[in-house]
Amino acid sequence: MVVNIDVTLRDGGYRTGFNFPSGYPVLHARMSVQAGFDWVEIGYRNGSFNPTSSTGMTGASTDEYISEIAEAVTPEHVAIILHPKNVSRRDFEDSYAAGARLVRICLAEDRVDETFDLARYAKSIGFTVGVNVTRASRIHRDRLRRYADHAADAGADVLYIADSNGSMTPAMVARTVSEVRESHPGLALGFHAHNNLGFALTNAVEALDAGAGWMDSSLLGMGKGAGNLISEQWIAYLTANDLASASDLAGTLQLAHHLSNNVDASSPSLPQIDLMLALFDLSVEHKNQLDPHYTMRRNLEIAEAIADARS
Repeated sequence: MVVNIDVTLRDGGYRTGFNFPSGYPVLHARMSVQAGFDWVEIGYRNGSFNPTSSTGMTGASTDEYISEIAEAVTPEHVAIILHPKNVSRRDFEDSYAAGARLVRICLAEDRVDETFDLARYAKSIGFTVGVNVTRASRIHRDRLRRYADHAADAGADVLYIADSNGSMTPAMVARTVSEVRESHPGLALGFHAHNNLGFALTNAVEALDAGAGWMDSSLLGMGKGAGNLISEQWIAYLTANDLASASDLAGTLQLAHHLSNNVDASSPSLPQIDLMLALFDLSVEHKNQLDPHYTMRRNLEIAEAIADARS
């Protein structure tokens, strides 16, 4: 069976300044668990990659916030994510005590040893541990296999391949997941899709078929830029293939309706600049070098020049 993580509160936070209407996160988490999601990722601990721009409730994930969610859905469904540069071991201890039980650590390529040391420590205090390889489209597969070695040695429960730039094609996903699966058959793999090129659902299916058993999605696809794998579509696909139930789909659709009615920024979106970034495998940090006031042709030329300079 697939392990499904609802990342709406965390990834959707990029559209809301990491704030949601009062009381919404608790109700969202409760409905998500009722709809069959295994984990609800409630936010970053101490901020995203750029912590100064992610100080809202789902960007900070304070002890009080974690406790409130855990009381509503039980700790066994509460997940947080973090960047090593933003935390100390004390954050792991406090988050666990507050009620989080899954922690996902974003791999920092300038802090590889620290990343896996933290994974090992998180495992030692009782967490289910994921290591997320972000911007996987820009990481050579040999290096990805080395990260899988480290993850296995650290005792991580799952290694996530995250298409942060939304630029991976179905063939790339299938090949990448298959190669890591073949080299590390005992390590669970996950996939985090972005929908910049419209491939999120197809990529998720390819990842599942290639051996990824953990999957991220968000209601209405609400997430950074063009958003994520759309939960409603994903659960419908699983239902059609006897990997989820009709009641799971009904609950997911109900939650999507509730999100739409309560959070204006949840509306599906495909910003043209995010499509351009994905086309040239550029990260969101390059967005400020493009300008919606330029012609689309000019922005394409700029994006291509950035990609050429990087290579």
